Amino acid sequence: MIRVLLADDQALVRAGFRALLDSAPDIQVVAEAADGAEAVRLTRDERPDVVLMDIRMPGVDGLAAAGRILSDRSLDRTRVVILTTFDLDEYIFDALRAGASGFLVKDTEPADLLQAVRVVHGGEALLSPGVTRRLIADYARRPRSAPEPSTRLNGLTEREREVVALVGGGLSNEEIAARLVVSPATAKTHVSRAMVKLGARDRAQLVVIAYEAALVTPRWSRES
Repeated sequence: MIRVLLADDQALVRAGFRALLDSAPDIQVVAEAADGAEAVRLTRDERPDVVLMDIRMPGVDGLAAAGRILSDRSLDRTRVVILTTFDLDEYIFDALRAGASGFLVKDTEPADLLQAVRVVHGGEALLSPGVTRRLIADYARRPRSAPEPSTRLNGLTEREREVVALVGGGLSNEEIAARLVVSPATAKTHVSRAMVKLGARDRAQLVVIAYEAALVTPRWSRES
């Protein structure tokens, strides 16, 4: 059973999500929070597998709450998915840097929401290639105050660096396998090893690392 915590300041939104999630035989909503502080407290109490976190809440917002949850080593098995009204929120990249496993817009189709919870619980990132590219392009247009030290990638093999760059480009394991002419299982192994070496919780953080370490230059930047 996948245990889920809902964090949203709108009771009607929480009620709708709860009804949908509880209708699935493998998902159970174990708690609801109306603000970020309550979300952090309930996450520590209930230890859910997945937290669906609205990013805009009064008091402690979703970004701050996600940061507190994801920096708590006792909660390292908990995954956070950010909920937003827009498909590109100005804070989304910061949420991914903090360790969020992805994000969902609130008008996501019911079946897609259920699948998203299952995907994140399984250890994957909730970032489609199209969303990844638009998200990173938006980030790339912003000035960087502190570039990522290049030494962070020193422990990777050349093949692992190549794989991280492909993940940063939004490629799936199957697409990486085709590009490198290896099996999907081998591609997955390279991705997993890179994640371990870089201390990334999932593919979402691997995407962030790839761009901050300048392994990938967004197409939009090259064309400008």
